[in-house]
Amino acid sequence: MSADAIKYLSIALTMAIGALGPAIAIGLIGSKAVEALGRNPEAESSVRTVAILAIAFAEAVAIYALVIALILNFT
Repeated sequence: MSADAIKYLSIALTMAIGALGPAIAIGLIGSKAVEALGRNPEAESSVRTVAILAIAFAEAVAIYALVIALILNFT
């Protein structure tokens, strides 16, 4: 295997693993938010606020993975 092949494989694995965790987390957050709204519809605004905040934190992990992949690509 050449050095370029190993480099591109590491970039691909970084993005794949770095995006898998947030994707699962966002799915679970959405699922639990809908479940919470089904149990208590009056709490919609607070559930929405907390869900959006949690999704933003989960998405930040994917952005960190993207930054690492870009660093690997340009070094």
